[in-house]
Amino acid sequence: MRNDEAEIRELVATWMAATKAGDVQAVLDLMTDDAVFLVPGQAPFGKAQFAETAQAQSALHIDGESDIEEIQVSGDWAFMRSHLTVRVTPPAGETMVRAGYALTVLRRDNGRWKLARDANLVGPA
Repeated sequence: MRNDEAEIRELVATWMAATKAGDVQAVLDLMTDDAVFLVPGQAPFGKAQFAETAQAQSALHIDGESDIEEIQVSGDWAFMRSHLTVRVTPPAGETMVRAGYALTVLRRDNGRWKLARDANLVGPA
């Protein structure tokens, strides 16, 4: 029997490591094709815009932590509540730190947990 919570925690660890490594494709592989992101000050956007933005930010060094505070699973759906801290460093500039809470909806897709919806309140720390 698989442990859904452990698999979801592994997804988050993989996401954070791939982000730090600048591996946009690995991050995209962790989300459903119909993923939707909600962030302050912007209209909701999908996987294609996420990919575009990530590619445009490829010169930045991005690192961070996700402190998972809650995971609830119901069948092929789950949600996760977490606190994120993100450090973004441009090639010739100062590191910007952003932090805040996120609520993420995950869906099992072909046997793997993937991010389906993400609402985060990350802002200047």
